[in-house]
Amino acid sequence: MNYTALLLSIPPILLALSFHEYAHAWMANRKGDPTAKMLGRLTMNPLAHLDPMGTLMIVIVHFGWAKPVPVNPMNLKDPKKDMLWIALAGPASNVIMAAGLGMVIRLMSGMGLRVDGSFLGLFQYMLYFAVMINLVLAIFNMLPIPPLDGSKILFGVLPTKYEESYLRFEQYGPMILIGLVIMSSFLRIPIFSIWVMPFVSFFSNLFVGRDLINLF
Repeated sequence: MNYTALLLSIPPILLALSFHEYAHAWMANRKGDPTAKMLGRLTMNPLAHLDPMGTLMIVIVHFGWAKPVPVNPMNLKDPKKDMLWIALAGPASNVIMAAGLGMVIRLMSGMGLRVDGSFLGLFQYMLYFAVMINLVLAIFNMLPIPPLDGSKILFGVLPTKYEESYLRFEQYGPMILIGLVIMSSFLRIPIFSIWVMPFVSFFSNLFVGRDLINLF
């Protein structure tokens, strides 16, 4: 990624992360827990959500994270079911944003605009990247490994008899995730790409009309 592309990627990354965390906070507040709202997380301001290392990882390898939205289960009427919806809100928001931006891209393409060195061309490139990073963020977070959103969604649908076993597994989730990142990086095994890229390819073709994987 050259310097121009790097600069163009920053606004979409900030927007995707902020919308993702805002969606968590919004759903938590809707389900009865105002903790995130009281701590200033019910906002689209990126400064309220950014984790420096997580953001840097997204810029470099397109996988990363923001600061988790705090949720107090004691404020929820049905903690297990409500936590599922709170977790799902983040990835869902990114898919919705990708779909909306895809419509804008299709409109611009229909007007004959293409990615080039012009202002509108660079803006369209930024939109393409925004669609891709939103899809990557959504799909990556659906992995059922704690502390990713997918783990909370999985717990929300688990039968009661498996809950205790899953809670024991949960404490090892971050170490497993870090181990997979290290294995993927140093052994050059595309662990996350195997999971993420087929979905990115499918949804980018659906929303934009082209496979964005080969564009970046």
